[in-house]
Amino acid sequence: MPAKDVYHYQAKNALIKAGWRITRKTYQIKYREIKLYADIAAMAMFAAEREQQQIIVEVKSFLGASRVRDFEAALGQYILYRLYLAQIFPEAILYMAVSDAIYQSFFLKSAIQERSNGARYKDNCF
Repeated sequence: MPAKDVYHYQAKNALIKAGWRITRKTYQIKYREIKLYADIAAMAMFAAEREQQQIIVEVKSFLGASRVRDFEAALGQYILYRLYLAQIFPEAILYMAVSDAIYQSFFLKSAIQERSNGARYKDNCF
């Protein structure tokens, strides 16, 4: 079982507080011969549902030496997950969860906002 991300429990609790029901604490994406787990490289993913809407949340810490490098890895993984999910679970919505501190100090920068909009990520922080 992959390790939990540093902010996994905070993100999970924020979803519960917002009325979501956690259905899986770790979510496996399996497409043909490829299996992906969110916990690779200290990330976590879990599924939740609210009002028949199903989401998958990838939790990112951004604790590396370079936030830009962390962003490159996070965005690449997000895009890969979204591509595979479109094939196996198209009704699910993929979110990337980051702490409010990371969102405020990094994701609000104009250069990051410009590139992030193409990834269609949601502004949800915990």
